[in-house]
Amino acid sequence: MSETNQKIPFDLSKTITSLALILCCLCLALIAIGLRPIAKWANYQDICIVQESEKAPISWAVRKCNGRSKVYEVKSS
Repeated sequence: MSETNQKIPFDLSKTITSLALILCCLCLALIAIGLRPIAKWANYQDICIVQESEKAPISWAVRKCNGRSKVYEVKSS
């Protein structure tokens, strides 16, 4: 009775490639998590512009939602 030992072939290039892909996926996930506050701000800007453009032109709505509407106010003296 002979003993049959079957070894699993170890391919170093496939292992390194797999580790690199996992590392890239992890980095992209961290970047996506880091961009969440910017996505929330952009969503708020979109909603604000839609609501404000019902009352005024879009250019005014954009300035107002960016917090710059006071710069364009007409001052009477």
